[in-house]
Amino acid sequence: MDTIQAVILIGIGLFGGVWNAIAGGATLFTFPALMAVGLPPVVANATNYLALLPSNAAALPAYREELRGLGKTLLPLLVVSGIGAFIGSILLLVSDPDFFVVLLPFLILVATCLFAFGDALRSWLLNKMGESRGNKAIYAGLFLSSIYGGYFGAGLGFILLAIAQLMGFSNFHIANSIKNLLATSFTILSILVFGIGGLIAWPQAIAMMVGSTIGGYVGGRLAKRVSTRYLRSVVIAFGVVLSIAYFVRAFG
Repeated sequence: MDTIQAVILIGIGLFGGVWNAIAGGATLFTFPALMAVGLPPVVANATNYLALLPSNAAALPAYREELRGLGKTLLPLLVVSGIGAFIGSILLLVSDPDFFVVLLPFLILVATCLFAFGDALRSWLLNKMGESRGNKAIYAGLFLSSIYGGYFGAGLGFILLAIAQLMGFSNFHIANSIKNLLATSFTILSILVFGIGGLIAWPQAIAMMVGSTIGGYVGGRLAKRVSTRYLRSVVIAFGVVLSIAYFVRAFG
């Protein structure tokens, strides 16, 4: 990695950190940026986990009271999501890189749809299923979602938030604290798997992580001053364009 690439990654990380704090969906920017500086798709995906960890974990201190009140209730959620994330990470580790390239446009399209329709999907699930704490189907949903989270993970926050509310945590702030904890915990687990497996490009990850740390802090201070409506539209539009570009690349 040369100096110009390092500056680019710090800048993209800064932008991504701000964007995540305000609107979410930064992976749709940071992942292709890592590929643009020469990382193979699988390595770029794994590296992106570490690069965005600070912005993903930044919300946890704000929810320490909610998490402290949940106590042992969190343990089965952490275990189920952890096992799912571990399986997803291992799947990425052993995936044929060519297969990942073919799967990539579908993953980006899924992530874009989750970002675009996540709130509507969450509302539909809540209305359809109601609050059903301990429901095996919901735990199965958490498990399958966590496999996706360990493998790619973009846009997963909406599903985790819906699952937490379906389990009976109807208070939004409590459900959001669970979402942030689960996302952070299996991101760390995935990073460990990817690091041991040699998938993380550490210089690029650290450069982008420096930017995302600063960006997450700045974005947190700006979040309440900026309307997310137009920002979300930009993320969705970019995700659609990116999906099309990768479909053409994979099948064109």
